[in-house]
Amino acid sequence: MSSGLAIKICGITSEADALVAVGLGADALGFVFAPSPRQMTPGAVADIVKRLPEEVLTVGVFRDESPKRVVEIANTVGLGAVQLHGHESVEDTRWVAERVGITIKAFTAGEPAIGRFEEFGCRFLLVDSPSPGSGQVFDWRLAEGVVDHRRMFVSGGLRPDNVAQAVLHLRPYGVDVSSGVERSPGVKDPRAIDAFIRAARAAGEQLAQEHEQAEGPAPYDWLLDR
Repeated sequence: MSSGLAIKICGITSEADALVAVGLGADALGFVFAPSPRQMTPGAVADIVKRLPEEVLTVGVFRDESPKRVVEIANTVGLGAVQLHGHESVEDTRWVAERVGITIKAFTAGEPAIGRFEEFGCRFLLVDSPSPGSGQVFDWRLAEGVVDHRRMFVSGGLRPDNVAQAVLHLRPYGVDVSSGVERSPGVKDPRAIDAFIRAARAAGEQLAQEHEQAEGPAPYDWLLDR
């Protein structure tokens, strides 16, 4: 695990892409279990997860799935975290969060429910565009001040050429990319992953230096207590 901004590569569909992403410096990998061109089966993900370094956070992405099924898959596959990307209720989200190591709740940028994030009992919040997986960039002003930025992941239309701008503008805890580093849906482009991670990491280091000069070391050891 590198210190600094957390970088999550989502929509992983093969062991080869997973290992490339990890080798290039990704901190977390996302596996989609919801209907999608990138949808995976629990068995296929389990085969990939067992070949990854322990320090890499593996995240299962679900949308409006039964809470019991979410926890069952997470435990069976050996995932370190789950990301709830639908319209899950506060009660269902809290039930999952109490049974999974790390839970990330995703919201659409500008969604009123973001203001109730603390009620969901999750470790992190992810702000996405209105059409997840579409590669569309949302108005970043919609994510300003909605939650403690040290608990926020930003997604939605991020690419190697704009991720640094997003990091410097929103100062998030982490960034999440899927289609922005793909050759085709579910097939990652190693060069794009490398460029994305380099750009994001450089922006994160710039923020860390600014924070240290102003207030002391930045609190980026985000996985040490999982």
